[in-house]
Amino acid sequence: MRADARKNRDHLLAVAGTAITEQGVDVAMRDIARRADVGLATLLRHFPTREALLDALLRTSFDELTAKAGALETSSSPEDALVSWLRDCVAWTTEYRGVTVLMAAAIEDTESALHASCVTLRAAGARLLTRAQAAGSARNDIDGTDLFALVAMLAWLGDQPSLKPRADRLFDVVAGAILTSAGSE
Repeated sequence: MRADARKNRDHLLAVAGTAITEQGVDVAMRDIARRADVGLATLLRHFPTREALLDALLRTSFDELTAKAGALETSSSPEDALVSWLRDCVAWTTEYRGVTVLMAAAIEDTESALHASCVTLRAAGARLLTRAQAAGSARNDIDGTDLFALVAMLAWLGDQPSLKPRADRLFDVVAGAILTSAGSE
């Protein structure tokens, strides 16, 4: 990609990130183009669909969370690694309003541009969960799919203005429910 095209693409992603943070994932593509001071055709040339734009915007974060899971596997106790990753994943997911609905749908839709990233992210969490389960630190009756659903649930709480004040406390409740009493003492 030419340097000027890369610069335009990066600018569009930055503007889209701000717009989605403020207005949610349903922000109009036309509004993103207007904010970026480009025509809609320019935006669509770089990102032909909303999902393609979201995939490009979210992929870096997905990759970072996946890499963090790998680093935590070797640098932290199993229970600390799981809770740290879960907290970071929930915090990131609440950054972009409405992304949890898209992630939940994309995990099941193999045609979705977000599918591969969501599957990779779920697998990273599942590895941390399996490690904690093997160490006796986490319940054995949940799996990576359950963990992914819990991330979505906790992120949804953070998206609700009336529930946001309870989100941190409820995170602690859910994390405590995932960990076994032997692992949390």
